[in-house]
Amino acid sequence: MSKLETNTIDNISGSSTLNIGDTNATNITIDNGVTTLDFGTGISTVSNMPAAFKNTPAFEAYTTAFQSVTEAAYTKLTFATEEFDSDGNYDNSTNYRFTPTTAGKYFVYAKVRTDPSSYENERSSNLLIYKNGSSVSKTSTDSMTGGNTSTDGATSSTHNITAIIDMNGSSDYLEVYGKLNTWSDSGATIGSKVFGAYRIIGV
Repeated sequence: MSKLETNTIDNISGSSTLNIGDTNATNITIDNGVTTLDFGTGISTVSNMPAAFKNTPAFEAYTTAFQSVTEAAYTKLTFATEEFDSDGNYDNSTNYRFTPTTAGKYFVYAKVRTDPSSYENERSSNLLIYKNGSSVSKTSTDSMTGGNTSTDGATSSTHNITAIIDMNGSSDYLEVYGKLNTWSDSGATIGSKVFGAYRIIGV
């Protein structure tokens, strides 16, 4: 193995391209003593970024319309409109689930707003993140206050939930569920729904 010692590598005058390595160069190593990589202020685009450097797969989906949910039952929530879906791993029409094809830790988030059918009619509500059909994260509200009557409930609740979840990159999938319990058992809806996730790099 030969060694080249120099301070600067530049392209040939008149050429705008500088290539390092070729198809035979399967490994390029930066010594562990290097502490800074300076890309300069002129770089505006990095093409063909390796997957290891990307926060993908990633997606975000939403539905602004309100979804009817069964009284006091855990109901899978639907998110039909994709804001983005980097790898096509989110199903926005059938199962409303995210099945990432790259293993790793994922930051997962969801937001919803409850809407009981009658004013001040909400007793309690929940928002949950499910992995492979089981709850792994949950938020709760409990509005049974004061005189504990139907006029002491909530008119609405906003839930925000986040979690960091390990995914195997093949069969693991994520879904969002909600539950709303009203005083009159007259039914309710959940809307303003957002669901998203992205892979965390470097962990």
